[in-house]
Amino acid sequence: MTGPGDRSGEDPGLGASAPSGGFRKGAFGVSGSGDTSGFGGLVRVEPGGAVALHSTDRPYGGYFDEVTDALVEAVGPRVYDAAVQRVLVDRGEITYFVAREHLLTLVQALRDDEALRFELCSSVSGVDYEGSGGPAAGPERPRLHVVYHLTSMTYRRRIRLEVAVTAEDPHVPSVTGVYPTADWQEREAWDMFGVVFDGHPALTRILMPDDWDGHPQRKDYPLGGVPVEYHDATIPPPDTRRSYR
Repeated sequence: MTGPGDRSGEDPGLGASAPSGGFRKGAFGVSGSGDTSGFGGLVRVEPGGAVALHSTDRPYGGYFDEVTDALVEAVGPRVYDAAVQRVLVDRGEITYFVAREHLLTLVQALRDDEALRFELCSSVSGVDYEGSGGPAAGPERPRLHVVYHLTSMTYRRRIRLEVAVTAEDPHVPSVTGVYPTADWQEREAWDMFGVVFDGHPALTRILMPDDWDGHPQRKDYPLGGVPVEYHDATIPPPDTRRSYR
C-alpha cells in the first residue's frame, strides 16, 4: 500500500490532484503554482477509503490482542461479532469500528471488566469524509464518524472506537452515562458536525450561538466570511479565495 512518503505516480509540475482510487496527492487540493505548501508530491491514502477497504488481520501485536480477547470474553463472541465491524491497526494505534446500536454495551464492558479497565474517555471528536475521495459516501460508507479515545489508567493502555453514521440519520447513543467527561465533548461534536447524541442530558451548542444555522465543520458548510481591511490592503473572505478540496 502506498504510504505517506511514496511519490509514485506523481505528475511533474503538479501540486495536489483529485482523489483517485482511495489516494490523494498533495496537502490542500491545489495544483500548479497555487500550491505553496511544499507538499505537492505527497501521496497519501485517503482516510475514508482506507477505513472502508480493509481490516487488519490478527495477530495485531503488542497488547492489542490481549485487549481484544478480553473484550470478546466480556461481551461474548456473538455480541462482539455483531458490534465490531472491522479492526484497524495503524501507526501504533488500534481502532475498533463499532455499530452504533452496540456502542453502549462495548463501552460499559471496556470500563468495568477487570481485564480491561478503560476508566477514562479522554476525547470524543467528529470527522466528515464528504468529498475526500475513495469510495463515494453513502449508506455503505457513512460520511460522519465519531471517534472515542479510551485510556486504561490501570494498565496504561489506549484504544480508539469509531462509529460511522450518515448525514441523513446522524444519531449515536450518548456515552455520558458511562463516561461523564464526554458531556461537553459530545456537545461540541453536535455543534460542529451535527451528530445527535441520543440520551445526552443537555445537547445544546457549546461554541456557536444557540440559534446558529448549520454545523460549521461539515465539509459542505459554506465558508462565507467578510473582507478584512488593513492599511493599503484588503484580504478577501474565504469563499472568494482559491478552492481547497
